[in-house]
Amino acid sequence: MNLLFLLILIPALAGLLGLALAKWMEKAVAPLAVLALLANVLVAGLAFHQPLTAEIPLGTYGFTLALRQDALSSFIIIAASGLAFLLSLYAAQFMNGRKHAGWFFAFYLLTIALLQGAVLANHLVTLLFFWEGMLVALFVMIALGHEGAHKTAFKAFFINGVTDLCMMAGIGLVLHLTKTLSISELAARPMATEGLYGLAFVLLMIGAISKAGSMPFHSWIPDAATDAPMPFMALMPGAMEKLIGIYFVSRISLDLFRINGTWASTLMMAVGAATVLLAVLMALVQKDFKRLLSFHAISQVGYMILGIGTGTAFGIVGGLFHMVNNALYKSTLFLTGGAVEHQAGTTDLKKVSGLGRAMPITFACFTVAALSISGFPFTNGFYSKELVYHGALEQHWLWYAAAALGSFFTAASFLKLGHAAFLGPHKAGKAVGAIKDPPVAMLVPMVLIAGLCLFFGLGNGMIGELLLLPSVAGKISGSEHLFGLLPHDSIGWILTGVSVATLTVAVLNHLWGAKRYGSGVKAVDHIHYAPVAHQLYDAAEKRWFDPYELALKVIGLVAHIGWGIDRAIDFIYNKVVTGIAAAFSGFLREAHNGSHATYLAWSIVGTAVVIYLFIGGF
Repeated sequence: MNLLFLLILIPALAGLLGLALAKWMEKAVAPLAVLALLANVLVAGLAFHQPLTAEIPLGTYGFTLALRQDALSSFIIIAASGLAFLLSLYAAQFMNGRKHAGWFFAFYLLTIALLQGAVLANHLVTLLFFWEGMLVALFVMIALGHEGAHKTAFKAFFINGVTDLCMMAGIGLVLHLTKTLSISELAARPMATEGLYGLAFVLLMIGAISKAGSMPFHSWIPDAATDAPMPFMALMPGAMEKLIGIYFVSRISLDLFRINGTWASTLMMAVGAATVLLAVLMALVQKDFKRLLSFHAISQVGYMILGIGTGTAFGIVGGLFHMVNNALYKSTLFLTGGAVEHQAGTTDLKKVSGLGRAMPITFACFTVAALSISGFPFTNGFYSKELVYHGALEQHWLWYAAAALGSFFTAASFLKLGHAAFLGPHKAGKAVGAIKDPPVAMLVPMVLIAGLCLFFGLGNGMIGELLLLPSVAGKISGSEHLFGLLPHDSIGWILTGVSVATLTVAVLNHLWGAKRYGSGVKAVDHIHYAPVAHQLYDAAEKRWFDPYELALKVIGLVAHIGWGIDRAIDFIYNKVVTGIAAAFSGFLREAHNGSHATYLAWSIVGTAVVIYLFIGGF
């Protein structure tokens, strides 16, 4: 059988079997998921970098299920399959004994099948089919969380559903304009971004960045951090949604449209820069481990969109490298957060402290991932950020300034998080001796993925040659001159110096704040409670800037106005019209009382009126 079909069928069939077993043999579903995902990794390895295609005719209308693997999709598949397997090892232990664990793993498998189907799709309708399937799986996996999680699940479904409708409209517009939806055919003659083509670009991009978790379609993610199981956060917002979302952003920008030097490029950079800054500023003031990470899951996607939006070799390769790097360090961070929740019973930073001594391996993994996301030299995040910086600076210094400022706040927030949770005096719901590192099944994935953060940093040249440069070969000019992935010209060294200085200032800022306020969790309070900033933060926490909440208010207002109009119509009909009719009928009853004298009087009056009108007419 074609390897492309196996990449979809193995997790899909295992997921369907898991659904059948979830009620009667729930404990069997987690091992089934681990084994199926291991087989999936092996198939992905066999298919790696092979230019494969597959087609299955469906129905009588000429539609074909078209699949194709090129270097870019192969890169995404190998990253997604490997991470999905490692995260399943962690989830098997974390979810053990929890309610609905069988359903969770069944939809976990279906999610991976649908994601790989979307990545391999060579037809926009095929992609849309798998894309929408992921939305259903997303809804169910969130709903399986804590009590009240169904509200967050509906919020995620509503936001992504609306943006998917935009994407659907964009696909329809592409068909109208080009008469084809084959991705390979569209890539052979990319569209411009003028007129209706520009509208198609915007509609498709809305669907892509929404799936990636970019602003302004992000607000369900912090809510999911509170309500959904932690393995879900590591899997979806932490890793898979970035991989599939940025994959489609790349397809749109590199294959379907020509954006370099156009307004579309500027729009992407603006969205990316805004996402970086606004989300990281929200992360900075969070007092909960999971919510802080959730805002960083949003912020980091901004670097990817910004880098790809530059249209430069440095920026695009940096954006793709940051995509896979983010999947590594963000999933590690969510896993460490899950370990804290699993062992200490809470992720409230006001209730936990000093866990580093009790959980040294967890703390070490957290430290590696925190250094990576902050862009510390020699970690994977450092190299991808430097590439994005270089690409941004080639376009305008403002884009670079936004990205660099975002890195300062990223470092500041992780210094706060690490200090608050792992350093200082012990404080938790359990005694010191009762808290320790989680079981080996949870530690092994954390250690391996944290190790990959270092490997992808120190071995960045090899990663570039093996994964990144083949993905963009022939799509952008200048990629053939990228060796070792780090720009070694004078600009590159200056940017590196600025990055090191930025991290140094972040450390000094944290030390000053922690000393002033007496604790790590309050180390950035001077930013939180600064004039104007405090009011803006309060408004954000009250969801004044949440498009979903604003939409609900608008819908509520429209419904209230509609109710008022309905009541007014009822009043006019039931009171005014009915009253007039009743009065008139009463008058007629009085006038027609059966008296001959009354009828004679009416006849005389009527005759007089007719005579008057007749004479008046002449």
